[in-house]
Amino acid sequence: MSSIAFFEGERHKFFRPLHSSRRELVVACLRALYERLHGPAADYAHNLTRDALKELLLPVVREHQDAVEADGEPDEFSTPDSRDPQQLTALLIRALLRDGWLEQFPDRQGLVTAFRFSRPGVLFAEAFWSLNRPSHSRQRNMRSCRNSLDAALTERGDAHDLVDAYEYAVQVNRDLSEGIDYFQELLRRLMREATLHSQWDEFVEFLERFRRNYSKQLTADNATLNREAIRQKLEKLRLSAPAKQQRMEAQLHDIAQWAVKEHTGATVYDWLLDRIDDIVNAACESKQPGFIKAMDSYLKRVAGLVQQSMMLRTGQNRHAWLAAVQRVARLEPARQDRLLAAIGDRLAFIELRLLDPASFRLRSAAQRRKAVTVSIQPRPSREARLEAAMKRAENEAFAVANEELADKLRRELELFRHPIRLSALPTRTARELLEVLQTVEAVRNTKARDLQATRLPTRHDNEYFSGADYEIDFKKQ
Repeated sequence: MSSIAFFEGERHKFFRPLHSSRRELVVACLRALYERLHGPAADYAHNLTRDALKELLLPVVREHQDAVEADGEPDEFSTPDSRDPQQLTALLIRALLRDGWLEQFPDRQGLVTAFRFSRPGVLFAEAFWSLNRPSHSRQRNMRSCRNSLDAALTERGDAHDLVDAYEYAVQVNRDLSEGIDYFQELLRRLMREATLHSQWDEFVEFLERFRRNYSKQLTADNATLNREAIRQKLEKLRLSAPAKQQRMEAQLHDIAQWAVKEHTGATVYDWLLDRIDDIVNAACESKQPGFIKAMDSYLKRVAGLVQQSMMLRTGQNRHAWLAAVQRVARLEPARQDRLLAAIGDRLAFIELRLLDPASFRLRSAAQRRKAVTVSIQPRPSREARLEAAMKRAENEAFAVANEELADKLRRELELFRHPIRLSALPTRTARELLEVLQTVEAVRNTKARDLQATRLPTRHDNEYFSGADYEIDFKKQ
C-alpha cells in the first residue's frame, strides 16, 4: 500500500520557519493564530482577512522582536528590513504561506482573500498552543467509557457506542501519561534550579490544576474505582443476544476499518471488548500508580525546598542578631545609644521568659540503665512464636497463586484439547474448591493474556457455592 509523501509540493520545506533565526517569534505567532482560529474564544463568524491577520500578529512581533537566535545562520529574518515590525510581520506571513503552514481561500461573502491554517499546519500549531495552555477538559474519560458501555447495553445501542468506549479508554491512558510527563518536567525544573522562589508560580499552577482535573482523576474518575463496573458491563456485552452481536459486528465492519485490519480472533466485536478490558487494566496496573508516584516525588521535592528555605530564613534571623552586635561594637557611644534605642523600640512587644534553673536535673545512673533496658526489643516467647507459625501456615494453606493455577489450566487444555467447564473441575478437597473459586480471576489476570473465560447461560450449583458457569479455553489467534 503506497503512502502519500509529506514533504512534497508546498510542504517541501515545511519546518524551515522553525529553524530560522526567529523561531521563537514563529512559534509565538502560530500560538496566536491558533487561539484566534480554533481556540476557546475563536471567532467563527468572520474569516481572517489580510488586514486582520497583520493586526493580530503585529503585537506578537513587537513583543518578540528582540528574540533572535545568536547561533542561527543569516536568513530572510535577519535582514535590515526585519528590524521594522511592519516589514517583519509581512515577511513572516509570506514565509508561513510559502512553506505550507497557512493557505489562502476566497471569502465569497466579503469578496476578499482570507487566510486559514493548512491541515498539517493546524495539527502542529495545536501542539505549540497546548504546551503553553494546559488542557481545561474535565478529564472524566473513565466515567465516559463506562457510560458508553451502558449505552451499548441498551436496546438501541450500536457499534458507535463501543467505538466511543474504546476511544475513551485510550484517552484515560493519555491523560495519565500527560500527568506523569507534567510532574517529571516540574521535577526536572526543581532539580535544575534548586530554588523555590522561581518555581512558586509552577506550584500554584499545580494546585489549581489539581483542584480542576487531578482531584477528579483520583476520586470520581479513578481507574480502580470504575474497573469492576466496566468489567461487568463487558461481560454482559459478551453474553448479549447473538442477533445484537451480529448487528454490531456488521456495523463495526462499516465504521471501524482500522479495527477490521488490526483485530485478531474470530470477530471484531470480541476483539474490541478484549482491547477495552486490556486498556483499562493497563491504566489501573501501570499508568495510575506511575501517575501517583510522579506526583508524590514532586510534592516531596517541593516540601524539601520549603523546609530548606525555612531553615535558611531562620539562620538569617540568627545572623541578624550577630550583625547588630558587631555594628553596635563599631559605632561611637552616642550613635550606639541611638541604634540601641531603635532596636529597643522594635523589640518592645516581645515577651521574654526565663526557665527556672531548678527544673534542670541530671539523670541518675539507675535511670539511664532503665532507659537502655526499655529500648531493648523483648524476645518472643515460645507460645508467641508457635502462634505466629500457625497463623503463617493457615494463610499459606488457603493461598493459591494465580500464575500457578493458570499454568495448571494450560497443561489440562493441551492434554484434553478441548475447552474446560468450571462445573467439570473437581472439588474433592479444600484446595481444589479454592482453585475452582479462583479460576476465573486467574484467567483474567494472567500475565500471558492467552486464556479466556466465557460466561455460559447455565448456572453451576453444588453443596459449597452457587454461581454462573464458565468455559475456559485458549484465546483464538
